[in-house]
Amino acid sequence: MDLRNHPDAGLVDLAVRAARAAGDELRDRATRPAEGVESKSTRTDLVSAADRAADDIIRGMIRDARPEDGLLTEESGEDPVSGDVRWVVDPLDGTINFLWGIPHWAVSIAAERGGEPFLGVVLDPSRDELFVGVRNVGAELNGRPIRVNPAPPLDEALVATGFHYSVEERTRQSARMADVVPVVRDIRRFGAAALDLCWVAAGRFDGYFERGVHDWDWAAGGLIAREAGAGLVELPPVGGRPFGVAVAHPDILDDVRALDGSA
Repeated sequence: MDLRNHPDAGLVDLAVRAARAAGDELRDRATRPAEGVESKSTRTDLVSAADRAADDIIRGMIRDARPEDGLLTEESGEDPVSGDVRWVVDPLDGTINFLWGIPHWAVSIAAERGGEPFLGVVLDPSRDELFVGVRNVGAELNGRPIRVNPAPPLDEALVATGFHYSVEERTRQSARMADVVPVVRDIRRFGAAALDLCWVAAGRFDGYFERGVHDWDWAAGGLIAREAGAGLVELPPVGGRPFGVAVAHPDILDDVRALDGSA
């Protein structure tokens, strides 16, 4: 991706540097006993000292370079400022995987203007894979362009999903799987939304849908997927169910969206 003359090249560089700095800290902490583990909303919604340390690194680098920008992170909440750029950050997506020693977690950083992401960076430190997307430019993995798979029939599609933190919604989602599994090639639930989206972008998954995601879960990965040729549709709250997203090749997006059961 040649960004030498792109007006946002400096912001992309900042996001990449911040993601790598946080990733280095997390990779080091992954080899040590977990510290400061607490539950947030439920017993499946955990935060640790590692999340907070990565958050501090990213916030510090962005604040030093761009003090006027807004900043939303999972661990620190909203920090609105006067600039036209807003950063949306998940310093550690896949905390439970991280804490249990499962090498499937990521650092996710997006930047928005007017509520629309224009750059996304997702770093998978365990695999040393860096996904980058820039609006109207494209998406890449470790410097090489990536594209979604050609659209397969739904019954040949490998689809990813995730489960919400609340027991009520998890119960609905679990029951729904009985209807989903027979109509797709198979289902994967790996526990890191940012990577699920990037894996659609890279052709490792054919689609993804999930309810209960927040802006920091999907802002970066969603942009990367769209720049790789995917379609993305929001799943509005309905019947007490939380917000969600569905992502796939545009030709099967409606089918993947319908897997949610409320589209």
